Amino acid sequence: MSLPVTVTFVLADWIAKGLADGTFERVGGVIRDVGTKQVLSWLREQGANNSTGKQLEELGRSMQVTQGILQVTSAVSILNLGVSVIGFAVIAQRLKELEKRLQEAQKLLNNINCKIDLSFYANFRAAIELATNAFTMTKTENRRSSALQAINRFLQAEHIYTEYTDIEIEQKSQIADEYLLTLSLAYLAEARCYLELEEYDTALRRFQEGSIVIRSRIQEYVKLLLTSNPAVYLDPQFRGQINLRRLTRIYQWIDPKWDENSVFDMQRMNLFMLAKDPNKWVESIPAAIWDSKIDWVGKAIWDDPKPRIYARLPKTLSIIESMIETNRRFESYQTEVQAISQLGISFHDWLKLIPSTEIKPDGAELMYIIPSKPLDLQPCI
Repeated sequence: MSLPVTVTFVLADWIAKGLADGTFERVGGVIRDVGTKQVLSWLREQGANNSTGKQLEELGRSMQVTQGILQVTSAVSILNLGVSVIGFAVIAQRLKELEKRLQEAQKLLNNINCKIDLSFYANFRAAIELATNAFTMTKTENRRSSALQAINRFLQAEHIYTEYTDIEIEQKSQIADEYLLTLSLAYLAEARCYLELEEYDTALRRFQEGSIVIRSRIQEYVKLLLTSNPAVYLDPQFRGQINLRRLTRIYQWIDPKWDENSVFDMQRMNLFMLAKDPNKWVESIPAAIWDSKIDWVGKAIWDDPKPRIYARLPKTLSIIESMIETNRRFESYQTEVQAISQLGISFHDWLKLIPSTEIKPDGAELMYIIPSKPLDLQPCI
């Protein structure tokens, strides 16, 4: 039976041309037409199931050279480009990385007697193990029963990490992003269970519901990190690191109507106010970027923290871009589920897609899944 898709290791010339001239765009793991929003291709990393965080970073640098036109490495994300390559083993690995980051943060927070609750991470890990075991079972009833038990635990995790995220964002905390990313993994793990059970409508619904929860909180967090005066990211000392285009892309994620001119116009007065009284901005900076109780311990009262605060801003902007990229990848997973239903391919056949005749070229880190004709899918990204 011929499949209604072409799978290749080579970026097609017509797609490359469209990306170059702005006719097409990459949004998460999808390439789509800017005007019609039709899906033209999905991206899938190769060998992602065995990647560590460091290997993913190296993969990103490689893709920046070989697939630069895709802007895959405009920001590093904890999520893979496709839901098909982020199985339970990968979710468990990402969860372990987040837990480790929180453990490191706890060492600093001990200085101000602040305790991070890490207890539920063990329950989340147990749920992933339960799901992993469920889908190795041969008896259908046992498989389904164990999967539903895992789903119930993932639902628990979603409620808990939604609450944790809201608390940390309200406190403008430096660990809000870790909880946001954990929340994304919880929704992903639940939806993955439904995909394995071939309950595609339910998987799509849970991705859609999760997208609403996650995007609203990422947007709140992004606005927090942009600070009371986003013009600070255009300070002359960041020439060559941060430009107006990077800032505009962030605003375009919030509202696609923004362009470079409108963003610059919005920042005109902010630039003036920042030059007039930089200390006023420092006094308003959120703890998510700079917490004097943690970051300025033991310093003399007359020392000026501004140089250290400014030094953190390039990394902060990268965190913003990373959170946006994570959100886009999560939302693009919905198109894979929609395609499975529309193209009549089972999830397990979708997982097995590989080029039928091509030999993987050296350095090819991406695979392209191109439908026989552009797909009109429900807009979700």
